[in-house]
Amino acid sequence: KLLLLVLVYEVHVYTGAKLGAATDANVYINLIGTRGDAGKRKLHRSKNNHVKFRRGQMDIFCIKAVSLGDLEKVLISHDGAGPGNGWYLDKIVIKHKEGKEAREVVFPCNRWLDEYQDDGKTERELIANSNATKNVIFFFCLAQQWRVQVKTDGDSPRPQECKRTLVIYGSKGKSDKLLLSPQTPGQVCFLPRATDEFIVETGELGDVYKIRVSCDDVPGFEGWHLKSFHLEQLHTKQELNFDCKCWLSLNREDAELVREFPAVSEDQKTLPVCKYVVSVHIGDCWGAETFANVYITLYGKRGDTGVRQLRTSLAKGRKFERNKVDSFLVEAVSLSHLEKVVIGHDGEGYGAGMYLKMVTVKESQDSDKEWVFPLWNWLDSHLGLCDTICEIVTVGRRLISSPKLSEINRDSSGLWIMDITGSDLSKEEDPIRLSFIFYGTLSRKKLLLQVTGKATQIRDELADIGSIHKVQVTGPHSKLKQPWHLDLLHMKHTGTKEEMCLAFDCWFSPNEDKCVELPALYADQEPLPVVEYTIHLHTGDLKKADATGEAYLCIQGEKSDSGKQWFNSRNSLITFARGQVDVFKIKAVHLGKLKQVLVGFRSLKNDEWFLEKIVVKEVLYPFSVYVFVHNDWISKHSKKDFAELAIPLKETSVASPLPKKFDTKSRGRWQTWVHCTQVPEEVPDIRVVVFGRKGKSPPQKVQNLNDNPFLLIVGDIGDITKVSFVLSAPRLGRGIKLHKLRLQDLDTKQELGFPTKAQWLFGEDGSETVTELAAVRPDKPPLRGVLYSISIHTGTLPASGTDAEVFITVFGDQGDSCKRKLRHANFERGQVCISEMRAVDLGQLSKVLVEHHNVGYGAGWYLDKIVIHESGKTDGQYAFLCQQWLDSGVGDAQMDRMLK
Repeated sequence: KLLLLVLVYEVHVYTGAKLGAATDANVYINLIGTRGDAGKRKLHRSKNNHVKFRRGQMDIFCIKAVSLGDLEKVLISHDGAGPGNGWYLDKIVIKHKEGKEAREVVFPCNRWLDEYQDDGKTERELIANSNATKNVIFFFCLAQQWRVQVKTDGDSPRPQECKRTLVIYGSKGKSDKLLLSPQTPGQVCFLPRATDEFIVETGELGDVYKIRVSCDDVPGFEGWHLKSFHLEQLHTKQELNFDCKCWLSLNREDAELVREFPAVSEDQKTLPVCKYVVSVHIGDCWGAETFANVYITLYGKRGDTGVRQLRTSLAKGRKFERNKVDSFLVEAVSLSHLEKVVIGHDGEGYGAGMYLKMVTVKESQDSDKEWVFPLWNWLDSHLGLCDTICEIVTVGRRLISSPKLSEINRDSSGLWIMDITGSDLSKEEDPIRLSFIFYGTLSRKKLLLQVTGKATQIRDELADIGSIHKVQVTGPHSKLKQPWHLDLLHMKHTGTKEEMCLAFDCWFSPNEDKCVELPALYADQEPLPVVEYTIHLHTGDLKKADATGEAYLCIQGEKSDSGKQWFNSRNSLITFARGQVDVFKIKAVHLGKLKQVLVGFRSLKNDEWFLEKIVVKEVLYPFSVYVFVHNDWISKHSKKDFAELAIPLKETSVASPLPKKFDTKSRGRWQTWVHCTQVPEEVPDIRVVVFGRKGKSPPQKVQNLNDNPFLLIVGDIGDITKVSFVLSAPRLGRGIKLHKLRLQDLDTKQELGFPTKAQWLFGEDGSETVTELAAVRPDKPPLRGVLYSISIHTGTLPASGTDAEVFITVFGDQGDSCKRKLRHANFERGQVCISEMRAVDLGQLSKVLVEHHNVGYGAGWYLDKIVIHESGKTDGQYAFLCQQWLDSGVGDAQMDRMLK
C-alpha cells in the first residue's frame, strides 16, 4: 500500500465587507477531496488576527490531515452562538504543498450563513472554482526562504503577548505579512539583549529595497526597542542589514507601532526615509465629523506604506471635526511619485460616517508642494458611497503657497512652460496628435499638439483666458499603432511662478476617441471635484424609433462643458433599441448647474432615431437629477456630417443623499454595547427604555457596563429616536462616566450611535435618576437636548403643602421624559417651586403625570397647576391645571393625576 503523507492545509477564510458580516459564533469546516475528507474541524485560533471573522477580514487557520488528493468541496458551518451570530462569507482559499508543488484551491461563497437572512441556512457546501485557481501550480523554484535575525536592545521591556510582523519589499513585489512567532512551543522571543532567528518564506521579490516591521496595539503593551534586522536569502546567500535602533511604542518617541527601514547594501543606493505629512480635509456639512478611528495607506511608484492609523493630529483640538484640516506624520521609505491613497474608518463611535473633501500629502514638513486626492463624498455605510473605505487616485501636485489669484490675473506678461510626459514611442511611430484645451474664467484656448513620446515641451501665453480652472485632453487625432499612456502635464508660469502638475494617468487607444479632464491645482484653493455623471438615454416606444450609428454627447453647465463624449468606438456602431433606456457614465470636472446637452448622431443606414429624453444624474453631494426632453426624431441622411441638436434643460431636482435601504425587515431585536467607567463597586440596577417614532419599549435591565454585548427587545416602535437610562435605586453618590453606547439591529444590521462625549449617567454628581441620549443617524440631525423649567404651583387651601417626594412625567409628540423626581423642592402652601429637567426634545407637550409616594406626616397635597417652558425662553409656555388634592384621605383618594 502507498503510505499517504500528513499534510498541512492552510485555510484562508475571507469574511465579507457587508454591514454586519462579522460573527462571534464558533465556525466549523470539513475538507473533502478525491481520497476522502478531513472530518469536521473547529476553526480555533487565527494565525494572523487576534479577533477572528471580523468584517472585511481574512483569517488563516492550519489543518493537519492525511493527503485528501484533489480538493473538491468544503462544508462550512457555525453553531449560532451569541447574539448577532449571522455571518457573510466571501470565499475560502485553501493552500497546501504536496511533493514538489504547491496548490491553491478557491471555494467561492458570497452568501449569508444566518438563520434570519438569505435562505436561513447556517451550513453551506462550497464547490471548488474550476475556472479560477483549482490546481494552480506554483513550483518551489519561485519561492524564496530567508533567515531573519532580530536583535532587541537591552532597555526593551520584557516581551508581552503582542503579534509582531514583517513585510519585505523588492523590485518584483512584496511578501505577505510574515508573523515573527516562536519556532518551538514555550520559546520566549524578543527578550532584552536577545537575538532571535526565524525562517520565513516569500515569493520571488527581486532586489529587496525595504522592510516594514509592526506590532499590534494591545492593552498594556509597553513597547519594543528594536536594535537591528539581518536577512539572509538561503538559496543565493544574499545578505541585507537594517540598522533600526528605534522604539515601537505608543508611549515613546513618535508614538508609532509601525516602522520602515531601507536596505543597506554595496550594490544599490540606500533610499531616504520620508516623514510624509498627510492632511485630511473634512467637509462643511451636517454630520461631516467622525469619532471613528481613521486609517490610510499611501501608494507610490515604489510600493506602499501599509495601513497606518492616523492617531495624533498636528492641529489643535479634537481631530476630524466639521470643516477642519488635520495633519498627521506618516514615516515611510520614499515611495517616489504618489499615485493613490486608500482611506477608511472602523465605524466606531457615534455618527461614525464622515464627509471627506480631500486628502493632501507632502513629502516633509518643509516641502513646498503637495499631492492632491479629492473625494467630496461620504465615507459612511449608509450614505454616499455606502462604504467606510475608498480608493482615491491623485489628480496631481500643487504648490503649498503662491501669489493671490488677483495678482496672477493682473500680470499678463510671461509664458506657461508645459512639459508633457508619457510612455515612449518607437522610432517607426509618427507623433501623436492631441488637443489640449485650457478652460479659464474668461474664455478657453485649444492647442493642437504633436506629442513625440516620453517628453514634450511647449510654451504659450494662454493670454486672455483668465485664471485656468481646468485642462481637457482629447484625441488621438492621428492613427496609432499601439496604445499610448499620458502620465503628467507639468505647468509653470515664468511671470507669476505659479506651478501645478496634473496627473492624467490615462491610455489613448488606436480605436478610441477619448476626452479626459482634470481641475487646475492652485495653492490654498480647493480644486473643483471630478464628478461622475450618469447618462440615461430614453429611446421612444414608437414604430421604427430605434437606430444604429455613431453618437456623442456634450453636457454644458454654468462653469464649462464636458467635451464630446463618444458612445461608440471608431470601428463599431451603437444601436439604440425601441423603448430602451441606455445608461452611460462619464467623468468631468464639476460643471455647475447644467443648462443643456448637445447630441450628435449619424446613421450610415439612414436610420431615424426617436429620442424621448435624456436624464443626467450627478453623483455628488447633494445629488442632482437633470431632465432634457426632446420627444422628436433625429434624422440625417448625409454620410459626412452629423445631425447635432441642443436640448435645453426641462426640469431639475436636488436631494440630499438618502440612507441605504435595508433588505431585511426589522423585528426589533438590537444588540447593545454600553461602556462605562467609574462604576460603583455595587453596580446599581439600571433600566433602559428605547423610544421610536411609533412608541417605546418596556424598561429592560442593562446587563453590563463593560462593553460586552447584550440583547434588547424593543418591538415595532419605528425609527429609534432616543434611549433613556433610568435608575431604579435611590440616587448615587457620584455619576457614572459613559464612553460608548451603540446599537445594531440583528436583522437589518443597521447601526446607531449616540453622543457620549463628556457624558455622565445620572449627572456628574449622581443626583439625577434619568439620562437621555438622542440617536445619531447619518441622514438627519439628532433631536436636540432641552433644559425644561418646571414651575409647581401649590394651592392656598389650608394644609395644601406636602413634605412627600414628588415625581413627574412629561409627555410630548416625540415621546416622554420617563418618571423624574423633582429635586430641591419646597411644596408649601401658596408657594411656587421651580425645578429644571434635562431631556431630549419632547416636541409639542401634551400632558403631565404628577404623583407622590405618600410618605411622611401630612403627605396629602393640593396642586393648583404646573407650568413648563424651555429655559431661557419667555414664549412657548405650557400650563397644566390640576386644582385637586393628591391625598389618600381626601376626595377620590388618588395620589397621581394626569394633567392635560
